[in-house]
Amino acid sequence: MAIEQDVDPDPRPSGWHALQLVALPGDTNQHGLIHGGWMVGQMDMAGNMACTRETRGKVATVAIENIAFLSPIQVGQTVGCFTRILGIGRSSVRVEVDAWVRNLDKEAAWVKVAEGLFVFVAIDDNGRTRAISR
Repeated sequence: MAIEQDVDPDPRPSGWHALQLVALPGDTNQHGLIHGGWMVGQMDMAGNMACTRETRGKVATVAIENIAFLSPIQVGQTVGCFTRILGIGRSSVRVEVDAWVRNLDKEAAWVKVAEGLFVFVAIDDNGRTRAISR
């Protein structure tokens, strides 16, 4: 039996821990699981926070290139979003956002539940694109 090279034997979150919150009953779909749209919103906020920090100013989401949902999220789980800046252009920033969950009532490890690639653009106070100072 061959061992897959891409499988991490001890997966852990990496990057900047931009956001952490608890999934609540009001965030569920008709099946009692956390709604995917809610998760996208949290990942977008985490990406926004990371890019605001990187650009030292306002940013706006211009694209979500990809989101993959890997596992359902249960009510009561702690959700953490971790970000990694992948590239900075003249006015745009590409950021990878990974969402992980764990149970508060146990000494449980983080489990990755979603991953996405977001693009933000730096904006000025009038909402116009601005160059990112370096």
